[in-house]
Amino acid sequence: MPREASPRPSPRKKTPRETAAPGPRTLAIDIGGSGLKALVLGPDGKALTERHRVVTPKPATPKAVMAALTKLIKPLGEFDRVSVGFPGVVEEGVTQTAHNLHKDWEGFDLAQALSKATGRPTRVLNDAGVQGFGVIEGRGVEMVLTLGTGLGCALYIDGKYVPNLELAHHPFRHEKTYEEYVGDAALKRVGAKKWNKHVQRVLEQIQPIWNPRHIYLGGGNAQLINFPLPKNVTITENIAGLLGGFALWKDEPRPQ
Repeated sequence: MPREASPRPSPRKKTPRETAAPGPRTLAIDIGGSGLKALVLGPDGKALTERHRVVTPKPATPKAVMAALTKLIKPLGEFDRVSVGFPGVVEEGVTQTAHNLHKDWEGFDLAQALSKATGRPTRVLNDAGVQGFGVIEGRGVEMVLTLGTGLGCALYIDGKYVPNLELAHHPFRHEKTYEEYVGDAALKRVGAKKWNKHVQRVLEQIQPIWNPRHIYLGGGNAQLINFPLPKNVTITENIAGLLGGFALWKDEPRPQ
């Protein structure tokens, strides 16, 4: 489980809707190459607010993204803790890679920065990893692939997350990596019809290597898939990337 940064919380005024749902509220944030999304989850892990979204700033430096997040979460009201899905390798709350954002993210303590900005304890995980927690069943080998600006990948064994599996940057075909083959740039370059064939080839490659019991396809571009999927592959709703944030706090004892 990712490291938690825990400053002293500052008092906040609760709205009537929030008062009606006692227990810890989790601010779930999804940082993407094209959009920043957030909502508040109740103590049962269900959404208390509507999803809010803004366009990811360009260039997507830590300073610019932090400023955009501050504005994004302001209307969402009260929360007690923060969960973040980040598109890159994360170690103990520190972002190590961010291929689709900016090089300044290398070595950036995102957990500490958001904890300081919100006054709430914060946990950070790879975004595909968070999305998986919103959809997996917790049985056998399960895999999540997210098709968006890049390609996200997460692997689980009996519900336990295997951290920072960066399949996207592994060589795949014709001297291209998986991400170069099925990322958003490839979609725009070759068109939806050929891109679908690319995705199909990726799935055919993954199946005999990883032998997952189930593969979940997420991300904004997953909705463009138009070929028959294998029986063990399903398309998930993109909101799973936020709902999965609840699992980052599953080891926290519930208030009595």
